[in-house]
Amino acid sequence: MTIEIKTPTFPESVADGTVATWYKKPGEAISRDELIVDIETDKVVLEVVASADGVLKEILKGEGEVVLSAEVLGIFEEGGVASATPASEETADDAEEESVVSEGDIIMSPAARKMAKENGISASDVTATGKDGRVTKEDILNHLKAPKEAAPAPVAAAKAPEAAAKPVTANAGAINFDAGDRIEKRVPMTRLRATIAKRLVSAQQNAAMLTTYNEVNMKPIMELRKKYQDRFVKAHGVKLGFMSFFVKAATEALKKFPAVNASIDGSDMIYHGYQDIGVAVSTERGLVVPILRDTDNMGLAEVESTIGDFGARARDGKLGIDEMQGGTFTISNGGTFGSLLSTPILNPPQTAIMGMHKIQDRPMAVDGEVVILPMMYLALSYDHRMIDGKEAVQFLVAIKDMLEDPARLLLDI
Repeated sequence: MTIEIKTPTFPESVADGTVATWYKKPGEAISRDELIVDIETDKVVLEVVASADGVLKEILKGEGEVVLSAEVLGIFEEGGVASATPASEETADDAEEESVVSEGDIIMSPAARKMAKENGISASDVTATGKDGRVTKEDILNHLKAPKEAAPAPVAAAKAPEAAAKPVTANAGAINFDAGDRIEKRVPMTRLRATIAKRLVSAQQNAAMLTTYNEVNMKPIMELRKKYQDRFVKAHGVKLGFMSFFVKAATEALKKFPAVNASIDGSDMIYHGYQDIGVAVSTERGLVVPILRDTDNMGLAEVESTIGDFGARARDGKLGIDEMQGGTFTISNGGTFGSLLSTPILNPPQTAIMGMHKIQDRPMAVDGEVVILPMMYLALSYDHRMIDGKEAVQFLVAIKDMLEDPARLLLDI
C-alpha cells in the first residue's frame, strides 16, 4: 500500500515551513513511529514519523525546500521490502535522477554542487564515487577531510604563506575552525533564528522600551531550599529550584500590577485576567519560550516539573507550537550562563519581561555592618507606552520583598 508522507497541518499563525533533515534514503526500511523527516517552522521543529512498517520509496521535497501545510513530501510503501542498495545516493536534494547537474563533463548532485561552491572546490579536483561517475556530497566531504598539499613558498617571500584551508564543521549550534586558520564560513540563518532576529528588532523599533533594575538577597531562598530539598524531592519527585520561586513571586506581582501583565494590540490595551508566564529556554536552534499556563493555580512542584519537561523537549526539538503561543509575561534567566547583568528585550505583544542573573556574593550594608550576601540583579524591561516607571519599579520591589521573605508568598501579602 502506497502512502503519501505529508507535512503536519500548521496552525493559522504558521504560513509555511522548511524541510530541515531527511533521516532516511529512498529504498531504506522504516519502522512504525520511526522519525523520517524534520520540518522547521518559524516557531518549532516538527517531526514526521512513519505510520507503519515499510520502505521510503521517493523523496519529493528536498532539504531546504519551502513546504506548505499538509503538502506531500515523499512516498512511503507500507509493508515494502528495503532494496539492497538505496535508490538514491543522497538524501533530500538528490532524490530525483533528473535533478543532477554537470560541470563540464563531470556529473554532480545538487547537494554536491552546493557544497563545492560554498567551499570553493572544483569538481575536477574531486574523486567521484557515485553512479555513472557522479560526484556526490560524500565525495565533497571526503575531499574536504583529505590533507592538503602545501604550496611551495615563493623564493623571495616577505612572509610565510598562510595556512591551507581546512575543513569547517558547521551545525545548528557551533562553527569550528582549526587553530591558526584565516578562513570564513557563510551559513544561512535557520527559519527559527531569522524569526527571532525579526521579532527582537521589531520590539526595539516599535516599543518605547525602558529597563529598571533591582537586586535581591537570595539567602532566604537558598536556606529554604537547603532545609527542605530532600523532603521536597521525596514528596514530589523533582528538585526545588530557584525558578519556581520567581514564577510564583511574579504571578503575585502581576496580580497587583495588571499593566505589567497586559498586551498591546494596535491602539488597544488588553488586560489579562490570568497569568500565563513564558520561560525562555536556550537551544541549539535558538531561543524558544514555552508557556506555563495559569501559574496562579500551580504549586512549586508543578512549576519545577513543567519547566524541566519544557527544557528537555526544547533541546530535542519536540515542543509543540501550541505550547509556545500566547503568554502574558516572560522570565529569562541569563544567570545560568554566568550573566551578572543584562537588558532583556520585550517579547511582543507582551508589555514586560524580567531577567534573572547570576547569584554573586557581594559585601552589603546591613544594620550598619558589612555582610557578605548572595545577591542577584533583577532587570525588568517594559513598554513605557503601557507601563509607567512607578509601576515598573514597584513591580520589581514587590518581587524582591516576596523573595527575601518567602512567607509572603504563602500569606499573599
